This record gives sequence, structure tokens and C-alpha cells, in this order.
Amino acid sequence: MNGEFIDALEQLQREKDIPMSSLIEAVEAAMASAYRKHYGVNETIRLEIDFAKRTVRMFARRPVEQQISASLISTSASGEDAVETASTTVVSYEEHEVDALEFGRIAAQTAKQVVMQRVREAERKMVYHEFSHRVGELITGEVQRKDARNVFISVGRTEAVLPAHEQIPGETFRFSDRLKLYVLEVRETTRNPQIVLSRRHPGLVVRLFEQEVPEVYDGIVELKSVAREPGARSKVAVHSRDPQVDAVGACVGHRGARVQAIVDELRGEKIDIVRYSDDPAEYLKSALSPAKVSEVILNEEERSAVVIAPDDQLSLAIGRRGQNVRLAAQLTGWRIDIRSRTQWETAAAEAQQAQAKAAEEERRIRVYELARELDVPSADLVEIMREEGFEVTSHASTVTVEQANVIRDLLMGGEATMEDIEAGTVTIEL
Repeated sequence: MNGEFIDALEQLQREKDIPMSSLIEAVEAAMASAYRKHYGVNETIRLEIDFAKRTVRMFARRPVEQQISASLISTSASGEDAVETASTTVVSYEEHEVDALEFGRIAAQTAKQVVMQRVREAERKMVYHEFSHRVGELITGEVQRKDARNVFISVGRTEAVLPAHEQIPGETFRFSDRLKLYVLEVRETTRNPQIVLSRRHPGLVVRLFEQEVPEVYDGIVELKSVAREPGARSKVAVHSRDPQVDAVGACVGHRGARVQAIVDELRGEKIDIVRYSDDPAEYLKSALSPAKVSEVILNEEERSAVVIAPDDQLSLAIGRRGQNVRLAAQLTGWRIDIRSRTQWETAAAEAQQAQAKAAEEERRIRVYELARELDVPSADLVEIMREEGFEVTSHASTVTVEQANVIRDLLMGGEATMEDIEAGTVTIEL
């Protein structure tokens, strides 16, 4: 072997970006396999490469057992010295240079296969280690091909997959399109590592803002929460850690340039940038933008809220097919019930009427209770009340307090009638 071999290793290192130490280990393993194939012995192969002189030497290392004798002097009980001889087996190694040209064709083919296998393994390990720590990051890739469901993206020296369930609905892909993608997962398989990308993940919006807005990248503006319906709309809650920096203005950019760049990358997906607040009511009002709501009633125990919007803002607050309120609920983590002002006032009036009716029902008296009070048989009291025009059917029927007072007055010698009740001239004694 000579300098041409070293040139081949260096070229392989440049093309595959594999460390030279890994390549040398692969060649040593290949040569050991070829050596065993040719000579039928199991010996260790070592390469000695001198990059300065461009020379390569190969050595085979085999164990050699040696017997070493040692004399031991011991003293007997009688005081006489005795000499004993003990032998120890010591294993040492010797090396001899091997000429690779002596290998046969089959051995050389075996060496080639081992080298290629080791190189592929090294490539797989490098790809896995390169991308395993990049989960959650933004990368740029180029569309290479697609099948019925998946799109395959070229990212550097390897190929990643964009599954159907991680694609934006309705998005089309053409060969050599360049896309920004979110690294969702890196799986170590028996073949090449599988890099799974996403265009749907909310983290993609976060990474795009970090790329387009320096204040977000530097941590001056914080993205508190992101809610997204891929391909349609996203809501981003922002907060500034510097009182002199407007969080919304920084994300929008001059004439909307910054947010527009993100919208273009997401193929026209609308983005609402809302202001975060520690006050849940203010946060909910901001989250429902562009609609303007007038009142928020919180239930902190159930983490729910009733939002009252002007009549002309109700449809805007709900959004098309409930999209706006759904995204606002995802963004804030609160369950939201939106009512118009008219609906709220009508519901309040109906609730008040129902409450009044319930209170009135509580004040009604059963006929048999009144009969017991007046010491009159229930059947007789029912007859008397029917004669006086009361609508009762049995002793279980109920009457109002005013009607009960009329019966009391009648049976105690008074002259009050139903007409008096309707005219409001009966004095009620409670």
C-alpha cells in the first residue's frame, strides 16, 4: 500500500465527512477479515500510516506463549534449605509485516465489503448524532421527491421525510422547492436514521419569529403562547421584557414586513399577534381580536369565562366556523362562551323571571295544608273554593298566599272575593 491509498482515505473523509480515525478502524477491520480469509488464522491487524511520507504498512500481531522458570528456596523443619523450581506461562505478542498484495481475490472482495459496511455505519452514526440534538429546531430543506402521501426533503447529506399528517392542508410541493421545516423527531433505525419533519407544529411559527424578529431571538420579546390551525390561521401572544420595546410592533415590523415574511413562508396563513396580560380578563379580550368585546365574566374555579360582545361584533368574535374563539381558547387555556349584548340581556331577564316564578311557587300553599289550618275537611274546602271561583281540582292543588287569605277571611265571616284579589283590594297578612 502506498500514497494512493492515503489519497483515497482523505478523499473519503472529505466526501463523507467521516473522521480519519474511524476510517482507519474500518480498514483495519477489513484487513483482519481478509487476512483470516486468506491464511485461516485469527490475528490482529494494525495499520501504521505515515501521512508525511505517504506510506502505509500493515502488521499482523499474534500471541506467543513463553515458559519462565523460577527457583524458590524454602526451609524445612530440620533447618535445611530446599530448592524448588516453578514455571509460569507468560503470553507475549510479536508482530510481522504483511503484504496486502498476497491476499487473494476473494479476500480482497471481503475487505472491500467490510470497508463499505463500516463506512455506511459511520455515516449513519454521524447523521444521527448531527440531528438528534436538533429536535425542535428550524432547518431549511429542498424537495427531492414525493409519493402518494409523504414528501422527501434533502437536508444536507441526508434525506428526511415530511409525513402526510405533518403537512399543511392544501399545500403543494414541486421538485427543488426550498422550505423551512421543524425537526419533529429523529429515529434510530436498523438502516439509515429517519428524520421526521413538520410544517404543522406550532413550534414552526415560534422558530420563524425567532428568525425574522431579532427582539424575539435575543429574548427581549417573549412568545408566551401559540395557537395554530395550520394553513388557515395562527394566534401568537407576545410580551416584552423591556418597557421601552413594544412587543406587538416589534413582531409586526415596519409596514408589516416581518410578519409578512412569516406569512409568505407559511403560504398565506393569517397570523394574529396579540398582547399578553397577567390579567385573565384583559388577556381574553386581546386574544379575541380583531373583535372588540365589552365585558368578560370569569369563573376562575372552572377556568371558564363568559364574554359579552356588542351585537355587531359577535360574528367577528366567533369567527368563521368558530375559528377565532377556538384559537383564543387554545391560546389562553380558558373555556370561552361568547354572547351578544342582546342575548345576554334577554337571558338575564328570563333568568330573573324564572327566579321570580320560583319564588312565587315557594309561596304557594297546598289545599290540604290550608284545610288543616282552618280545621275543615279537605273535600269540603275544595267544594267551597270551586263555588268561589278558584281553579282547584283536588286537595293537592296549590293556591297563592292572596287566595289563601281570601278563603281565611271567607270562612271567618269576611266578604273578600276573587274580584277583590284581581282588583288588588285584599290586605295580605303574612
